Amino acid sequence: MKRCISCGLPETHETISFDATGVCNICRQHEFKKDKIDWAANKKTLDALVEEHRGRFDYDCIVPFSGGKDSTWTLYYLVKQYGIKPLVVRFDHGFLRPNLEENVKRTVRRLGVDIMTFTPNWKVVQRLMLQSFLEKGDFCWHCHTGIFSYPMWIAIEKKVPLIFWGEPSAEYTAYFSYGQKEEVDEKRFNRYVNLGISADDMFVRLGGTVDQRDLKPYSYPPLKELRTLNYRSVCLGSYIPWDVKTQAQTIQSELGWKGDQVENVPPQYQYEKIECYMQGVRDYIKYVKRGYSRPSHLVALDRRNGRLTKEQGEQMIKAYEGKRPPSLDLFLEFVGLTEEEFLEIAMEHQVSPYRHAPAATREGERTRDFDRWSRDGALARVDADELLARWRARRNATAPVK
Repeated sequence: MKRCISCGLPETHETISFDATGVCNICRQHEFKKDKIDWAANKKTLDALVEEHRGRFDYDCIVPFSGGKDSTWTLYYLVKQYGIKPLVVRFDHGFLRPNLEENVKRTVRRLGVDIMTFTPNWKVVQRLMLQSFLEKGDFCWHCHTGIFSYPMWIAIEKKVPLIFWGEPSAEYTAYFSYGQKEEVDEKRFNRYVNLGISADDMFVRLGGTVDQRDLKPYSYPPLKELRTLNYRSVCLGSYIPWDVKTQAQTIQSELGWKGDQVENVPPQYQYEKIECYMQGVRDYIKYVKRGYSRPSHLVALDRRNGRLTKEQGEQMIKAYEGKRPPSLDLFLEFVGLTEEEFLEIAMEHQVSPYRHAPAATREGERTRDFDRWSRDGALARVDADELLARWRARRNATAPVK
């Protein structure tokens, strides 16, 4: 596969392209971020935005929050820099890890903020996971959509028009560039968050097996209601330069935030994606489909910032990438697939020119908290059996005759 000569990301990375010198557009965006943006002017714009909303509503803003490094930094920065009163809104995707929960409690207590957590119906989540994996090779539709839509419903309900997210998408992809004004709005939601499937689409795909009201948290609120609110939904990273490694060090020292071991992620990145115990499965699926996963992403960031050499990065990727995560056993229990079926589905979504070789897969290591991860979700598996039955029937009907 062709790779960027600067950061090493492959041609299967979403939205990537290469210039005549072999450098990718993501790297060029980071150059623009470093050299072309007037961050002092952007900071003044942020100051004005905060002051425009201060004290006018029950809360000065809403901060969507997972408890991971980016949302924790966003909350920390806004409270410490501006002394504002935020409402912290958390969408529980169903796989929160023990250390993450401890981090959340420690953070909100030390900062002194109100927090609201929404946990959706697990039986609905399980159907959504299975359907989106069967259709898109991505079981996280409920998480993608819920995280970005539910806080917007709360903004309307609580009449709080200002919503602060973390880093802009330009930090990692080219759906938007650093030279564009990126609002976290319905256009962005439909462009890449919801995988091209709206909540109404999902209701049809599930054949009416869920109550349509259960899909509201995954739908974007009507634009009319948001405009009536006079909302602003923005990325903090559009106003201040984003640097994950430095920010993680700050929240560790200032808030006692603790990193964690993540499946198939090098230990020096213990701040990365600690929220979800299905993260290893998500990264593994990405490897099956695209031939790279999180270690390549992390190496690319550090190479852009001059923190790793090409050789160091390649060694790290070789040591950690592409291993079968132990959490896959849990995922298969939750959705009722065999591992053979799992690989068949994932490989249907491979991005050319990558071709996955299952026989070459190595086994990954269990994390220290693996035995504390809940397996109770498997008890609801029977609710998705009919979805599997329909998929298996279609597969068998189209299978070549031997």
